[in-house]
Amino acid sequence: MTDVPRIRVDLLTREYPPEVYGGAGVHVEYLARELRALADVRVHCFGAPRTEPGVTAYAEPAGLAGANAALRTMGVDLEMAAGCAGTDVVHSHTWYANLAGHTAKLLHGVPHVVTAHSLEPLRPWKAEQLGGGYALSSWCERTAVESADAVIAVSAGMRQDVLMAYPAVNPDRVRVVHNGIDTAQYAPDHGTDVVDRLGIDPSRPSVVYVGRITRQKGLPYLLRAARELPADTQLVLLAGAPDTPEIAAEVESLAAELRANRSGVVWVAEMLPKHEVIQVLTHATVFVCPSVYEPMGIVNLEAMACETAVVATATGGIPEVVADGETGLLVPIEQAGDGTGRPLNPARFVADLAAGINEVLADPARAAEFGRAGRRRAVEHFSWDTVARRTVEVYRSVGAAG
Repeated sequence: MTDVPRIRVDLLTREYPPEVYGGAGVHVEYLARELRALADVRVHCFGAPRTEPGVTAYAEPAGLAGANAALRTMGVDLEMAAGCAGTDVVHSHTWYANLAGHTAKLLHGVPHVVTAHSLEPLRPWKAEQLGGGYALSSWCERTAVESADAVIAVSAGMRQDVLMAYPAVNPDRVRVVHNGIDTAQYAPDHGTDVVDRLGIDPSRPSVVYVGRITRQKGLPYLLRAARELPADTQLVLLAGAPDTPEIAAEVESLAAELRANRSGVVWVAEMLPKHEVIQVLTHATVFVCPSVYEPMGIVNLEAMACETAVVATATGGIPEVVADGETGLLVPIEQAGDGTGRPLNPARFVADLAAGINEVLADPARAAEFGRAGRRRAVEHFSWDTVARRTVEVYRSVGAAG
């Protein structure tokens, strides 16, 4: 890259440190860091002002206070688009920023690259959360994806989803660039200060879940499967930010039922700092990802990098990350074709999930080998340096030039 001019890249995202709560935010955080060695990077994000050079945050327009959440997002997007003047390429992440990218493309005459972390047509339960705003979020995404100069899919499974959901998109414009993991940061931490504080007993087996409380993450299925776990096994839930009161109530009811019948149910609702999550993952016997929709599942990579065995649903991009029988176990699922991802036979999925977890718990030596193999796979195949270089190749391919 040293023989060509540095291009200016404007990354458009809802989430950026310290306001990160999902995989897309993690992706942008590390992509921006690695891209700075290859390009002039500007970040445009939502929320409170940031002090980091080259990062501009945008508050919701005061005139839209009290309006539908999707409409407020669109207001932020228009201000973000105005802030991209002078760029060579805009790169938007999730529907929250897609309209900003599309508008900047039209306004400034520059290429627009979209990274698909998830797709609105495959998350119909979002209508519970957004009401009429779901039609707006879907329109923002469709408009941007169908008009983008390139679409980056974070897995081959996601690429298939893009082409299925948006058949008007030319397949040649959809490239696969996997998510990455910082294996220097995400590495085993055998200290016990965090697990001790949270009430996790390192001497007992533990099953750990990390994620938001949303339909796609499948937490209620794990809570039902946990009824079948050995009595000495702890269930550790780092789970917060429920999408709706309904799913919050369902999870609370299931957790209360478990607590009434077994010890060792630890639920941490607040978002923990990364270093604390890393220690919890390190001490886990098995990390479980019960998602019914997961374009890639970066959290599986995080667990693998911490040398933890993984049991995860065989859906979306997860099978591209978790090597079945090598770094963990994949749980089969037959899913509805209506976009919800719900299992056609929920009881069978719950039983298969419980069986997979129990298989790993029953063989600690095998679980440890899964963990070691998982870290090797994370180091060898999912570095952020590789992600950044492949992303710049996409920028160049659509005509971005410094």
